[in-house]
Amino acid sequence: MRKKRSARKPAALIIDLTRLISYKPGSVVSREIIDRRSGSVTLFSFDKGEGLSEHTAPFDALVYVLDGTVKITIAGRPYRLKKGEMIIMPARIPHSLDALKKFKMMLVMIKS
Repeated sequence: MRKKRSARKPAALIIDLTRLISYKPGSVVSREIIDRRSGSVTLFSFDKGEGLSEHTAPFDALVYVLDGTVKITIAGRPYRLKKGEMIIMPARIPHSLDALKKFKMMLVMIKS
C-alpha cells in the first residue's frame, strides 16, 4: 500500500512587521503582505503630516498601529491611536487618516 503524499505547507515564519516597511520623507508607503479572495493584509508607513482623505471601503477594515501616532476619523468622529492600539473601520462608513507623528500600520481588509 502506497502512502498518500501530503501537500507541503509553507514553513511558519516569525516576522517583525515594523522592519518590513520603511518611512520615506513626505510620503505614504505601502507593502502588501497577503492578498486572498477572503481579504488582504497591507503594511503602510506615513510621514508626519501625510494621510488619506475621507473615503469609504466596501468591506470592514481593521487598523493596527505598529509605530507612531495617528488620528483616524470615522463618520466625523476623531480617534487618536498610538503604537499597540487598533480600531475597526466599518464598511461603507466615511473615514480618513492623518499622521500626527510618522506612523506605521497594518491594514486587514475582511472581504466577506
